[in-house]
Amino acid sequence: MRSATSPASAASKPRMSRRPVAPVSDAARMAPDDNHDDESFSAAVAAITSAFGDATRRHIYLFAREVDGATAGEVAHRFALHPNVARHHLDKLAAGGYLEVTLDHAAPGAGRPSKRYRPSSRETTVPMPPRPNELVINLLVRALAALDPAVADRLAEDVGEEYGRSLAALMAPGESQRSMRAAMSAVVDALTAHGFAARTESDAATTWVVREHCPFGEVVLEHPVLCAVDRGMVKGLLAGLCGGEVPVQLSSRALGDRSCSSVAG
Repeated sequence: MRSATSPASAASKPRMSRRPVAPVSDAARMAPDDNHDDESFSAAVAAITSAFGDATRRHIYLFAREVDGATAGEVAHRFALHPNVARHHLDKLAAGGYLEVTLDHAAPGAGRPSKRYRPSSRETTVPMPPRPNELVINLLVRALAALDPAVADRLAEDVGEEYGRSLAALMAPGESQRSMRAAMSAVVDALTAHGFAARTESDAATTWVVREHCPFGEVVLEHPVLCAVDRGMVKGLLAGLCGGEVPVQLSSRALGDRSCSSVAG
């Protein structure tokens, strides 16, 4: 996919390295944050709806829990679905972190190993994603403030990229050639499960990911270097799902852009 400027994003390189990171102000720490709580609840609803909004997908998830793991073929047989449809539902649940994917290695000469989707240890009854710990956030931004802005930006992106790669490995072990469009869809599901309430938009040439909510809350407005974690997550997820490095350009409201979005190219 070639680089392009999306309607929702001026695809210029992030400007985080130009902005010094300052300590969190007392006012920012003490101010009520009802809007963030509302947005967090909306993000949680989006995550749950993305994973379980389809009735068939809910039944598939319960079936996978009941039998302690199922393959796409077993799900297809159980629910009279085409195997590709069964695999789509299972991948959606895996991207949200509700199922973990392992490989069932066949006997020598019996063909490729099949993917088995097992219930993860993720808690599914929490009403909203936990807000990042304020003490940890304060420690993080103080530590980043001690670094050169360009170094801090690179460090934050590296951490996000490593985490994104680890998510991709759980979602698709042994698989490395998803199309860009399919990979972007999986990225949306993963980001939404982590509280970003993401969605895709596209035109004839480009697909990009738009985030409606930031789990870092108001802190990111004072410390936009944290946006580099988000950019790194998208890069890591795409690299793991597509089998190679994929350049990602980020726009962010914290940096003065119209939206928080990523364009891959």
